[in-house]
Amino acid sequence: MMSGDDVLMMPPAHRIEVFTGTARRRRWSAEQKAQVVEDSYATTVGEAAARHGVSKSQLFNWRREAREASAGMTFAQIEVAGADEAPRAPTAGLIELQLGGASVRIWPDADRQMAAAIVMALRAGGR
Repeated sequence: MMSGDDVLMMPPAHRIEVFTGTARRRRWSAEQKAQVVEDSYATTVGEAAARHGVSKSQLFNWRREAREASAGMTFAQIEVAGADEAPRAPTAGLIELQLGGASVRIWPDADRQMAAAIVMALRAGGR
């Protein structure tokens, strides 16, 4: 206030908000971010942002981070064991990955998000 301002002449406040506790800052896991980013490519950024309650600018940042993280990915050698043999029912379409000392088998009907999360966790653990 400046000197000479008359407090009684100011308009009354119609609404007062009181904030208690910590701010509404959410923590997103890498899996949650990946799901929102994937959803934004399936629809639009605006629709995905509204559906998940994030701002469009935040979602664009997550998409950029995902692109930058995938820039270092390389192709892996794939060996098909027994390609000339008839596939057996339990292993038909089975994918087996060996990352460091770990071996992962992914069945054809496996949830792709779960498989991707497992592979990323193994890959991150090998660093």
